[in-house]
Amino acid sequence: MASPLERWVEEVARWTRPERVHWCDGSEEEHERLTGQMLAEGILHRLDPERYPGCTLHRSDPSDVARTEHLTYVCTATREQAGPTNNWMSPAQARTRVGPLLDGSMRGRTLYVIPYILGPASSPYRRLGVELTDSPYVVANMRIMTRMGREALEQIGDTDRFVPGLHSLGDLSPDRRFIVHFPEECRIWSVGSGYGGNALLSKKCFGLRLASWMARQEGWLAEHMLILELEQPSGERSYAAAAFPSACGKTNFAMMVSPLESLGYRVRTIGDDIAWMHVGDDGRLWAINPENGFFGVVPLTSEKTNPNAMRTISRNSIFTNVAMTPDRLPWWEGKEEGPPPAGLMDWRGQPWDGKGPAAHPNSRFTAPIAQCPSLSARSADPDGVPLSALIFGGRRARVPPLVYQARDWAHGVYVGATMASETTAAQSGRTGIVRRDPMAMLPFCGYHMADYFTHWLTMGSRLKRPPAIFHVNWFRTGPDGRYLWPGFGQNLRVLLWILQRAEGQGEAVETPIGLVPRPGSLHLDGLNLSAAALEALLKVDRDEWHREAAEHKAFLDGFGPRLPEALWAQHQELVRRL
Repeated sequence: MASPLERWVEEVARWTRPERVHWCDGSEEEHERLTGQMLAEGILHRLDPERYPGCTLHRSDPSDVARTEHLTYVCTATREQAGPTNNWMSPAQARTRVGPLLDGSMRGRTLYVIPYILGPASSPYRRLGVELTDSPYVVANMRIMTRMGREALEQIGDTDRFVPGLHSLGDLSPDRRFIVHFPEECRIWSVGSGYGGNALLSKKCFGLRLASWMARQEGWLAEHMLILELEQPSGERSYAAAAFPSACGKTNFAMMVSPLESLGYRVRTIGDDIAWMHVGDDGRLWAINPENGFFGVVPLTSEKTNPNAMRTISRNSIFTNVAMTPDRLPWWEGKEEGPPPAGLMDWRGQPWDGKGPAAHPNSRFTAPIAQCPSLSARSADPDGVPLSALIFGGRRARVPPLVYQARDWAHGVYVGATMASETTAAQSGRTGIVRRDPMAMLPFCGYHMADYFTHWLTMGSRLKRPPAIFHVNWFRTGPDGRYLWPGFGQNLRVLLWILQRAEGQGEAVETPIGLVPRPGSLHLDGLNLSAAALEALLKVDRDEWHREAAEHKAFLDGFGPRLPEALWAQHQELVRRL
């Protein structure tokens, strides 16, 4: 008798009508065969095998180079369940509207069956998924990003305990492109796009949108957060998770090189994008990284900004929509100082005329996590790691200080719910527009965000030893528009204070918005930072914060009557303290 997985594959094959079906085993032989096929067909291009061994370049269709939030839908029984921040379609409407686009969509192609595990293979918190796709490029990426193949298939066995995801390139037309999630069925459909976030269904689709729905049902958290480890000179290790919107240095923070390594302060990476967090038997919050690789934005990544990333992506990696030099090296804006090399082929595969970016601003790398030089020995711990601190942050030229600590869990939820970032030119063509992005989850929460805040508050009540919550802002500027804080690896100095505070140590000053470091409590030895700059970095301006609080209210009003009263109480307390 056929298993649930076999029956589903047969059903999809009848529907999409591929020429053949291939069950992926994740082996090296399979990878070599698929890579050779894609090189022969021009889907991939080999990079210099000596300087970038095992690396390839992929060029997307020019209409298919980014996540398509406006074509991404949450399909719940009622619009109210999806909430005001998600696009909504009823499940019936999705079947009527999107289903016909999948009918016969794989004609002449191979249907690849990709069984995969999210999380360490033996973790009690792992989840199983299967993606059906007609894109060998997706297979290659999923092999890097997940624990894919034979072991996942064995764990699924004859059960139906897996999340089914169906993806087809279709005809790549933006007019026939949809990414739809069915949370109540734990099912995903994606058609018309080959781009990572739209096609690698394990990532945002399962890892955040569906997982956030599951987490609320089951009592855990699925968050858009990095996880890192800090080792002290004593050998003691502490762990923190942090949420940042795009263009705020999230991957750089996850892979930072400690400027105090010689003193015994070492930073190690556990994950750079997604954290699944559970309440442990000890009453602490424990986190795993469900992914097995990095899918990062590559422009501005360099030896200066992120040397660990540069080493990670130097072999066995897939580059998507970067430029290429005449000697077949990947190139992107910000990779190195000085003028671009002559003879570049741009991300479209055309001779670069110097008028636009050579690499697409959203160009990517996909790289195995095992290649990261800063990888923690506990990165694949099946139980995860215990979190001492949660950190929220954004890119703001004014208002939020370098760092402040929330007074308690409920205040921390308010801080996360109202966090904001200012746009950069690369994001929208306009700079300085303030956008609220609660917990950096606005595009990724699979249900009503007011219910999401309630879930966070409920989780806090279950924790006997909750992590302390903080907000950081590396991007505050002076009157001349220059950054006051050096950022990058020097952010370790702020992390040290954060973890000291989480352990009940470190000095702080009470302010209306929370606890700010006493200037002498930050480890600034060897850093050329003036007293005036430090004062400006830690300043809490009441007039600015009065305006900020008014913006908080306007933003929270948008969630309607479902917003928990506890957040309104936090808002009123902030206004009172100001």
